[in-house]
Amino acid sequence: MTGERRLPEYPLQIIQRCVRERRVYWSYHVNMRMQERYITRGHVFDAVETYEVVESYPHDKYLPSYLVYAMAGGMVFHVLFAVDSEGDNVRVITAYHPDANQWSSDFKTRRKP
Repeated sequence: MTGERRLPEYPLQIIQRCVRERRVYWSYHVNMRMQERYITRGHVFDAVETYEVVESYPHDKYLPSYLVYAMAGGMVFHVLFAVDSEGDNVRVITAYHPDANQWSSDFKTRRKP
């Protein structure tokens, strides 16, 4: 291994494909947080066609990650996915309902502090 991070060329397409193929890893922590926030795995899977990358963190600590806008069942939420290009999977880091005080009315642009 060279120590260089492999960034996905088309992160949204990789995220959507991995979600469709159920190549998704969920941590115990994210499962607990999602349950508290009334966001289910089903919501994440059902929303795949609505995904839009709203922020990118290519140099995140372990893997490049992408904050994704999603909508399922009339509910808007964000999912932070880490993309493991070499392992051909994604990891759900967190999912939450965006705060209207922190995001624009379409929940796709973060408001300036």
